[in-house]
Amino acid sequence: MAALETLEARGFLQQCTNLDRVREILSSESVTFYVGFDPTADSLHAGSLVPIMAMAWLQRAGHRVVAIVGGGTARVGDPSGKNEMRKLLTDETIAQNTKALKEQLSRYLVLDGDKGVLVDNADWLMPLNYIEFLRTIGSLFSVNRMLSAEAYKQRLEKGLSFIEFNYQILQAYDFLELYRRYGCTLQVGGDDQWGNMLAGVDLIRRCEQAESHALTLPLMVTATGAKMGKTAKGAVWLSADKLSPFDFYQYWINADDRDVERFLKMYTFLPADEIARLAALQGAEIREAKKVLAWQATSLCHGEAAANEAQSGAAAMVSGRGTEELPTLVVDEPMGLLAVICGAGFAKSNGEARRLVRGGAVKLAGEKLTDERYTVEPSTLSDDSVLRIGKKRAVLLISG
Repeated sequence: MAALETLEARGFLQQCTNLDRVREILSSESVTFYVGFDPTADSLHAGSLVPIMAMAWLQRAGHRVVAIVGGGTARVGDPSGKNEMRKLLTDETIAQNTKALKEQLSRYLVLDGDKGVLVDNADWLMPLNYIEFLRTIGSLFSVNRMLSAEAYKQRLEKGLSFIEFNYQILQAYDFLELYRRYGCTLQVGGDDQWGNMLAGVDLIRRCEQAESHALTLPLMVTATGAKMGKTAKGAVWLSADKLSPFDFYQYWINADDRDVERFLKMYTFLPADEIARLAALQGAEIREAKKVLAWQATSLCHGEAAANEAQSGAAAMVSGRGTEELPTLVVDEPMGLLAVICGAGFAKSNGEARRLVRGGAVKLAGEKLTDERYTVEPSTLSDDSVLRIGKKRAVLLISG
């Protein structure tokens, strides 16, 4: 199946500048395309998997990927989808986040300089001469047209800073720069970027008298209307340091039944006939489809070993089998209960852990713990020292 047909069949296609022309180009030649990720955090999240998977499918079809980590645009802040201005990050934080995101993207894509390349737009944005940039690039933009973009229209009532107003120009300039450096003629991104992407297509036409295209991906929401990759407890991070593989697995296996087929298409590389078989399962059997989804997604992000461990731990929790299949946490010195809960990845702060204890959600070896000052002593741990948070999360505590 050709590249665009694959994206269409698996639900990735939202808008395209000229669908027939893009279909023709992707079917007849190797196209260089790009997707950008601003390093506003030190990890991508489950919502980021939509563009990552689209990139992977295009690369598998023989097209060359340029992955941008926006060390330059992160200094400005994208107003798209935001109710207020993003907090401006320090240069040090941006540098740390950029390094982390580069490492993550390299897990999913071949970025060897031939089939794919990883770049930072700070390389060309930071050295820009402001006055020269205004004369040569800024003069080509219509303020009226920019203000008609949905991202800006939504912000005008609440306030749009001048620095954010520049974001569209910078993103458009990225596309122009990538066209000049790498022959990049296709930009792929979330549907909230449509206005910015069109600006880039127009800029290439004006400056280079050349053809380029934009293709957007859907902004994913679950069947319940929740934003993809977000839970009541926070983002579903791709970094194991921010969210354990076990909890990552649990996110997918607890997906709404109505989302399973769509998630299998978008978050796995399973063939269409296997997805159709799994999607046909009904009633209690759909749990098997969810297990496949959870294993595939966890394996993709954390590797097969982590996926197998998470699957075994989940099975042990559900069936009540022995603790040998649960994920483990080593306690090599006396640790406060709140620290243990955070160390197991069940809470991100002592305050959140404290609320779990006060809510009666914490058990150790079957006994409910209500004292938030409780200390876990390595010498008291045994084969049944399982720390449970509610019914679905558990970790075996072992002495170091």
